[in-house]
Amino acid sequence: MNPATLPADPPAQFDHRPHPGRRDECRDEAGALRPHWKGLATKVAALGSVEFSRRHEQARRDLRDDYASRSAVGGAPSRADLDPIPCVLPAAEWDALALGLAQRARLMNALLADAYGAQRMLRERIVPPVALLGHPAFLRPCHGHAPAGGRWLHGYAADLVRAADGRWMVSADRAQVPSGDGYALENRLAQSRLLPEAYRDLQVRRLASFYATTRRSLAGSAPRGNDNPRIVLLTPGPYSRSHAEHSYLARYLGFPLVEGADLVVRDEGVFLKTLAGLHAVEVIVRRQDDDFCDPLELRNDSSLGIPGLVQAARAGRVTIANALGSGCGDNGALIPALPRLCRLLLGEELVLPSVPSWWAGDSLAEITSRLDSLSIAPAFAGLRAGRFVPRELTARARAERMAQVQARPEAWVAQETIEGATVPAWEHGTMRARAFTLRAFAVADGEGYAVMSGGRCLLAADAQAPAAEKDLWILDVGPVAEVTLLPSRNTPVELRRGSMALPSRIADNLYWIGRYAERGEFAARLARAIAVRLREDAAMAVTARELVVMRAMSSCVGIADVPSASDAELASLVVGASAEGAGMRGCLSRLRTASLAVRDRLSNDTARIVAQLEREPERLSESMTGVPDPRVLDAVVTALAALAGMVTENTTRGDGWRFLDTGRRLERALLTTDMLAAALAGEDGGGESALVAALEMADSTITYRSRYLASLQPHAVLDLLLTDDTNPRSALFQLETVVAHLAALPRDREQALATPAERLGLGARTWLRLVDPLELCRSDERGGRPALEHLLEHLSSDLALLSEAITTQYLSHTDAPRALDGIGGGA
Repeated sequence: MNPATLPADPPAQFDHRPHPGRRDECRDEAGALRPHWKGLATKVAALGSVEFSRRHEQARRDLRDDYASRSAVGGAPSRADLDPIPCVLPAAEWDALALGLAQRARLMNALLADAYGAQRMLRERIVPPVALLGHPAFLRPCHGHAPAGGRWLHGYAADLVRAADGRWMVSADRAQVPSGDGYALENRLAQSRLLPEAYRDLQVRRLASFYATTRRSLAGSAPRGNDNPRIVLLTPGPYSRSHAEHSYLARYLGFPLVEGADLVVRDEGVFLKTLAGLHAVEVIVRRQDDDFCDPLELRNDSSLGIPGLVQAARAGRVTIANALGSGCGDNGALIPALPRLCRLLLGEELVLPSVPSWWAGDSLAEITSRLDSLSIAPAFAGLRAGRFVPRELTARARAERMAQVQARPEAWVAQETIEGATVPAWEHGTMRARAFTLRAFAVADGEGYAVMSGGRCLLAADAQAPAAEKDLWILDVGPVAEVTLLPSRNTPVELRRGSMALPSRIADNLYWIGRYAERGEFAARLARAIAVRLREDAAMAVTARELVVMRAMSSCVGIADVPSASDAELASLVVGASAEGAGMRGCLSRLRTASLAVRDRLSNDTARIVAQLEREPERLSESMTGVPDPRVLDAVVTALAALAGMVTENTTRGDGWRFLDTGRRLERALLTTDMLAAALAGEDGGGESALVAALEMADSTITYRSRYLASLQPHAVLDLLLTDDTNPRSALFQLETVVAHLAALPRDREQALATPAERLGLGARTWLRLVDPLELCRSDERGGRPALEHLLEHLSSDLALLSEAITTQYLSHTDAPRALDGIGGGA
């Protein structure tokens, strides 16, 4: 779109008030729209405020449904809202800025090589030893060796601010974990859906080429010249607030998302633990801090690392991107020395300057003399005391904070406060100018670095609005090349069934997703049944007996406090038991935790159902004034049924599905067995109220009535729920399915006999096939059913042993199994 053909009058939607003394990205000093903003302003004006607001709300809902379900286990959102107005820059201006970013990436790479090698910066007295060697992120175990391929920095990010005179300056370099590129991609996809007309017509540069370069660069960095290396993305896990980004990025790049427990070092090589054994890993894309990566040589209290990883890196058997030790590049003490370091290490003048900075280790007097124009922050990452602006503090608070600086000056760096540029932001139907910072990204490309044609704009929270993010659009002057990570349509792909080997941790979490989903459904059904009975006034004699049975059934979902609870408290106890993992709320919490750990393996629809399940107990708490509302419990049961339907109908029949379904089937068999023991065994078992409750809990009332009309007989109920292999709710049906799944799972090629898990499953299944429900229901002289009690007790024990056997055989890999050829090569 040619700016010359656009109307000169600014559209009303962009009639915001600039901040005095700050550069406005949208308007010039005369108040006119800058040429590269006219096209976007015209497109937004053409939509009108109503339609634009509607699209914004839809985009917010889509992002919330997508990333809220992937937020950290602690419940905090994984990212800020996306502002619907992108920030735009002309290609010529961006290309000049990209040259400076690429140079800073080369400088950071050379700086790390020198820090762990010749240390010329120390010998030339450009950097005092304490500024480098005193940095906590300087890893002495990494000194004296170069990483595989010789490159320290594979990815780089820089935080940029723009001064009033239009100059871009770097406020911070991100060398250790240059995070945010996943969110930049997610912002772009959301923004292109929100404003598809503008995105198409304004020649916005695409981001896909950056990620294609990332994949190509990482594959080319693998040691030993492997043409098809196995590349994994290492995350700290679902308790990290950035786990959502890690999951999103891993799915887009096609890399397995792994945690430290998924990897093991053997003979100085790194291997991925899978159901089929150990498979060599050549490249690790690291998204956790250096010192957490190896508890043997770095941080011995870390449970996130891989023991022996430093030695594997020394041996050149694995490429780590970014290399271990790169955290010392995030060193505020080095910022003032970067121009001299650039001349020393690159033989060049620094193109893109930093925000004027002073290290307190050698400039404390300078800092003290100009406090009103500075902000002061820790030079070393991890220092508990955070950034502060002296002029914003009271005299007493300023004195206290400056005392901290004076006590340990080498740990602090001061920067000039820059009144950063502003961009128009959409708030409640109007535009408002807000200050922003820009995080830009670069990735290794040959001998240099390629810069992303875009970035992540961050709007800081203020008194009027919370923090927000923007997409950055680089407007080209001609047609934009279409780039995609998908293979060309003209390139035939090899047809496949299934996917790559399944890591043991993923299988473990899928297995427990199935178990907790089934247990949560049983708890919700039980709470609903109790709540319905307590809210009804009729048939109180029957209700009392049914409550006795349901009280006994409560132990099936880990409720230990039932004997001391009143009838009115019983349903609430089943909903929100205090014991961890007990009751409906505990089961749904565990379900969500396991789901977050395998978020990259779940579809968006499945993740949304899990997010809905988390919200329903909150609704229940809000509506609960005694007995829970059965309608809210209906919603929980429906959502869990939808989750089971997604698993049944939408999941390919691979090993992951087998473990998820095995967990679900095994849990249902256990719950059915224990429920039948509570309803039918014992001297008082088998009454009509107990049979009604058992059929209701197993969702088999209609099936029973269609067969036997209204005649309730214990042996008929027992047959339907225990030994009927045509009823998908019976224990025998579950065992038939589990045995079939176990037979299809990977095993050692030399193993001819059935595995322990298979033998237990086959034994329990055969036992159920041979029993006679009528004989089991015969009573002795005391009115008990000893044969049924014996069967159910031993069946419950065998099912527990079966679960332990599955865990031992498939979910606890520590060494490479025999006769597997995955150890030597790539994926």
